[in-house]
Amino acid sequence: MLSFLRRILKNNRGATAIEYTLIASLIAVAAIAAMTSVGTKVNGVLSNVASNMK
Repeated sequence: MLSFLRRILKNNRGATAIEYTLIASLIAVAAIAAMTSVGTKVNGVLSNVASNMK
């Protein structure tokens, strides 16, 4: 396992793959945070609409 990690770190393609993985994970975290925020706001609007329709 350790030799595999050393081989990946020495290989440029391995470093590039790690960089792309980090970038993709940061994008995913940002997207989840944004969707959570938007979902909370939409829920509030829909709750307001539902309470006013009663």
